Amino acid sequence: MEPITPTLKSIVLVPGYWLGGWAWDAVAADLRDRGHRVIAVTLPGLDPDDLHRASRSMADQVDSLRSAVSAAGVDGSSVVLVVHSGAGFPSSVLLDQDPTAVARIIYVDSGPSADGSAFDASLPHDQREVVLPPFEQLAASLDGLSKEDLEQFRQRAVPEPATVMRAQVRLENDSRRNVPSTIIACSYPSELMMQMAREGNPMMAEVATLRDLELVDLPTGHWPMWSRPADLAVAIAHAAGR
Repeated sequence: MEPITPTLKSIVLVPGYWLGGWAWDAVAADLRDRGHRVIAVTLPGLDPDDLHRASRSMADQVDSLRSAVSAAGVDGSSVVLVVHSGAGFPSSVLLDQDPTAVARIIYVDSGPSADGSAFDASLPHDQREVVLPPFEQLAASLDGLSKEDLEQFRQRAVPEPATVMRAQVRLENDSRRNVPSTIIACSYPSELMMQMAREGNPMMAEVATLRDLELVDLPTGHWPMWSRPADLAVAIAHAAGR
């Protein structure tokens, strides 16, 4: 009997705050070598050549995701959306607006957002952008990153629009919770994440509402696309094949 060949998927990779699609270069190359179509997205507000980037909004980012997902599935192929960190916010809005937009969503050290949540609603309304903090403030999240990784991160980081970071997402479509989901837990184990979700921790409470959830542990820091790119690509490919 001929072995069953897994169906290859179109994969859309979305980085978190301060990053462009370039952050996924190593992971994207690995996934393409496996035969997947891959689109790495730079969300509005994170293109250093965009003269109006500081005024880009959450709605702009949602529209960009919708366009990327549509392009990835233009031939009718299944689309898997992979979001890192703060990209969980616009992806949650996208799935609220269209729960059929993707075949699966993979959260990389991220998770779904709850209605009314914001990354930092306390940001002053006259603040236009948020720069990458000093690494001393991020020390707990930098496990596995080399000096070269940190230098590239600092050199290429783009300030995040404050409008995006303080935006409260509005979600009302319960069907978003039916979308098959995978969480790749990196900064802390999935067991702890689920405990936080069950206890109603505001950052994780929405995870407990997902109806089709796979958990994968990939212990490292918050940026596994640099600290463990090969292992992350394997985890994404495996989840995409489900």
